[in-house]
Amino acid sequence: MPKIKNPVIPGMSPDPSIIHVNDTYYIATSTFHWNPIIQIFQSKDLANWQLIDYVFKNGEVNLSGTNTPAGVWAPHLSYDSINKKFWLIYSHMINMAGREFNADTYAICAENIKGPWSAPIYLTSIGFDPALFHDDDGKHYLTILEWETRQGYQAPGHIVIAEVDLAEGKLASPWHRLTQGFTTRGCAEAPQIYKRLDNYYLIIAAGGTGYAHGIEIGRAKDIYGPYQPHPSGEPIVTSSPNHLFSLGDPDAGHFEMYNPNSLMQKAGHGSLVQSQNGDWYIAHLMSRPIKDTLLNPLGRETSIQKMHWTEDGWLIMADGSNLAKMEFDSALPLEDEISHDVIEEFDHGYQLSFMTPYQHQSPQWVNTHERHSHLRIHGQNSLFSQVKPSIMATRATSFDYYIQTKVEFHPEHYSQTAGVGLYYDSNNWLYLHLTYSEQLKTPVLTTLQAKLGTRIEYVNHRIAIPNGVVELKLSYQHGKVALLYRLDEAWMPIMQTIDVLYLSDEGVNGEPGEIGGFTGLFNFIAAVDSYQHQSYADFDYYYVINNG
Repeated sequence: MPKIKNPVIPGMSPDPSIIHVNDTYYIATSTFHWNPIIQIFQSKDLANWQLIDYVFKNGEVNLSGTNTPAGVWAPHLSYDSINKKFWLIYSHMINMAGREFNADTYAICAENIKGPWSAPIYLTSIGFDPALFHDDDGKHYLTILEWETRQGYQAPGHIVIAEVDLAEGKLASPWHRLTQGFTTRGCAEAPQIYKRLDNYYLIIAAGGTGYAHGIEIGRAKDIYGPYQPHPSGEPIVTSSPNHLFSLGDPDAGHFEMYNPNSLMQKAGHGSLVQSQNGDWYIAHLMSRPIKDTLLNPLGRETSIQKMHWTEDGWLIMADGSNLAKMEFDSALPLEDEISHDVIEEFDHGYQLSFMTPYQHQSPQWVNTHERHSHLRIHGQNSLFSQVKPSIMATRATSFDYYIQTKVEFHPEHYSQTAGVGLYYDSNNWLYLHLTYSEQLKTPVLTTLQAKLGTRIEYVNHRIAIPNGVVELKLSYQHGKVALLYRLDEAWMPIMQTIDVLYLSDEGVNGEPGEIGGFTGLFNFIAAVDSYQHQSYADFDYYYVINNG
């Protein structure tokens, strides 16, 4: 039988929310500080997923100045079959300082998955990880984590529910507290309601979005509960089945729960879907650490597990265990495998896969119309900036790949740069670029690095590029990167291999035992002009070729 191989969406694609409408599956995922906002993927077979759109593309949500890992969190996608509308609800995390998580939750709707989407409806600021449930009597309900800030109370809070009037854009009932979790793992979040036969089922994430992550389930006859936990007392899906008591721990990395017997780690935060042949699946996030480390450069990716309903009405994995699998037999015919390589020559605009941190893409600073078959990027603020950095990036999806481009750039000041690099956030990146040397009075190729906010300049590795035209290549292999350039036929190294393992969810914090980010590694091309905001760079092509 053909196999579904995980991750089905490699690279940054966390918090997947899956639905099945007519003959098509859709998944929405978080994007945090990245624009465009909220990725929408499409599939016919659950194994091959194509990015088809984003929800917000024109600056509708202001992410300027967003600190890692704030931004747009955990979108939930649903379909109201009575009114024939797609609904998407999300939280905009604005502040995380002092553990005062300030997040505003909005809902939008559309008749087509590609929009146009309605204006956002504000619903609450009680917490984050919202979800909508459309009951068969026409009522709508909002579930969410009520964030706990009080000393002495169990963190991170309660799972709560309220009826919501979507037509009026307001809550239609008081909040009802449902649970603080169905196992001893704690950190209950991401609540989602499903209905099957005479029962309501509440699926939640547990254990924190680290190595203890898992998916829990409870059921009730009434939507307001009480909810009976799954009789196993453990998550129904996890990559770390060992028992854990962690009540009150708000969101630790739980590195002690790393499972050395599994390639997949951090399996959790799932959503449920039924296929056209009646089978059930859960889409969930996962991570794959670099071998012999606990660091995950590719961030949290999307996987799928096949599920099964028992005779007594409980949901379990199809193989009877609760250990998330890297692959399983597919009951559906599979389409041709989708390539995750990026091959862009800018002949007809640029691909959907390009994203930008902190600001939206606009033709004022990035376009293909000013020079045919080239991407022109107008330089703006430093790559350290969370306000208007001119970065065009794509998700890293492999541990072994290279990124290659050709750039033409004519700087006249050392504060003007253009090139290629690896990026996690404004404090963590590597940048091989052209700039101007006053000493040599010519453009030069050099390297700049940001590590936990510290600037590292490789002043002893500079190559003169008099005509301002050069091909650049970064070869990434399991956390190490080689930097090369080409002026004619031969690729030449500019310096030794650099360790960039810190460009990972765990590596960008600096605090042992903590997770610093929720996104993942990106490849990028960029231009900077903190001199006069007048220079620009032209990129002839952009390739990311995965070797495995």
